Amino acid sequence: MNIKQMLFFILLFNLTMLQAMSKKQSVDIVDDWEYNATILSQDTSRKMPTLGMGSIKSMNAPMLRAKKIGLAVGGAKDTNNFLANIENGYLPKLESITYEGQFYNHYFDTGLDGKECKELFCPSYSSAKRKNPFTDKEEYFLSVGLNSGIKEGDFKRKKLNLVVVLDISGSMNGKFNSYYYDKLGNRVTNDEVETKTKMAIAKESIIAMLSHLKDDDRAGVVLFDHNAYRAKPLNLVGNTDKEAIRKHILELEARGGTNWSAGYKEALKLFDEVDLNSSEYENRIIFLTDAMPNRGELSKDKLFGMAKDASKRGIHTTFIGVGVDFNNDLVEYVSKTKGANYFSVHSSKEFSKLLDKEFDYMVTPLVYDLEMKLNNSIYTIEAVYGSPDAKMATGEIMRVNTLFPSHNNGEATKGGVILVKLKKDSNVTDDKNITLDVSYTDVNGKHYSNSQNVKFKNKDVYYDNTGIRKAILISDYVTVMKNWLIDARADCNDVVSWANQQPIEIQKRCLVYPPLRPEYPRLSTWERRSCKLKVSAGYKKFFYLFKKIYMKEMNALNDESLKKELNVINKLLNQTREAPKLKGPVDDWRYRK
Repeated sequence: MNIKQMLFFILLFNLTMLQAMSKKQSVDIVDDWEYNATILSQDTSRKMPTLGMGSIKSMNAPMLRAKKIGLAVGGAKDTNNFLANIENGYLPKLESITYEGQFYNHYFDTGLDGKECKELFCPSYSSAKRKNPFTDKEEYFLSVGLNSGIKEGDFKRKKLNLVVVLDISGSMNGKFNSYYYDKLGNRVTNDEVETKTKMAIAKESIIAMLSHLKDDDRAGVVLFDHNAYRAKPLNLVGNTDKEAIRKHILELEARGGTNWSAGYKEALKLFDEVDLNSSEYENRIIFLTDAMPNRGELSKDKLFGMAKDASKRGIHTTFIGVGVDFNNDLVEYVSKTKGANYFSVHSSKEFSKLLDKEFDYMVTPLVYDLEMKLNNSIYTIEAVYGSPDAKMATGEIMRVNTLFPSHNNGEATKGGVILVKLKKDSNVTDDKNITLDVSYTDVNGKHYSNSQNVKFKNKDVYYDNTGIRKAILISDYVTVMKNWLIDARADCNDVVSWANQQPIEIQKRCLVYPPLRPEYPRLSTWERRSCKLKVSAGYKKFFYLFKKIYMKEMNALNDESLKKELNVINKLLNQTREAPKLKGPVDDWRYRK
């Protein structure tokens, strides 16, 4: 090599280094935080493959593992608000405990029975017959197992366009364990428990969420009180000074009123500069609030109306309720919105643990518009547990807008079942096949359907597997808790003729499907303020009886996870109450086996 050639290569090398340095400087991380508390808003590849019924393509090839993910219903993903209210001395609100939320606290044998699933969604069916523990009436159940052929090692979420919307209104300064909007004189306090403010818990939860984002995700932040503020534009995480954003979030303070719609509208604006039709990205808003959006927010130009319209555009929403006074009354509406789910923060520490395991699942819907129909003249649908949008009158078993991925431990799936209770025509003696027709669409809009037959066994009492038996027991628990809340909240907020309920009267209605109760429509007015936690004498006796039945089934299942529900029953049995106003000692026990 001569001198000229050597000089040429040195010059070429220097030019290459300068270009690399220039490119590096162009992507230097920046602090793109824009929020200023004194300025108001102007206006109050991990590409998902085509997954079909015939095959599953690798989502993260070439890694292959035998264990597969499961599926679970969208909507409520926990019952933390129910527990938080009880722990802090309040009567929970009716919708703080849902069947699908309670199911998601447990793992279920989905009844696949060793059959291999090679498709995006493989429903499996199990049947059971039992004698009602209170009436000895014969009851028929079907469980729908929610299985997927996606290998756990192959699963990888899409890139995210994620906008976090945080409520910074004055109520967020309240303690996590108090009802901010109680009227003077109605406030229930729990001086024994000192907790953080809802604002502190919300900020810690947001930081935990943002820590799960990757460099090729985009993240933005919107804040709202009585106005809305763009705090951070929707930019690539890899170009963002994460530590600076973390400090800005921790510095936020609560103030002002509450305008949920303005916050959501501002969040939608951040999506104006991204391609909503990109198959590489999932578009999601995570909306955190402590407040109580009312049914006025269901209209088209309000919070939940906008969320429903946004889902049609491919922008999905996760609602996160902070504090014991969050309005769970609208959880059912969230469950009916495509791509939506709901979590409640019990503590920022526990929420952070949840995100470590489930963040990717939480933001990745897989199945849309699931419909399952019962075609049989012998049986009619009496109740559906775990599917908030069932239309029993038309013969449909269920309609679920979204299924999300769920963890499978190799033997069972977290929240992976839906339970259906059937009523048999008393004039028919034999059990004929039940035809179950299922249809759904994948994330690419492709439509699928299949049909399967199920037949009840000629036995008085049986369970196909532990999954359906466990689902029946948990459904009984949720039904009992809901009926107790209907009665207790009525007694707290209204003058009722049956306030001093007798055990035999409670027994007759405590396993009635709650939406069939005549008091059910009035709950929207009963749940506006807090009620002190109390258990009537009649309900204490009923809970004692239910505890015995529950423990018998728990022991038969040999499942330690069922102690969660047992602990709640024990807490209610140990709840102190005011002495009943009776004229002399009486024996008011009326239960007869």
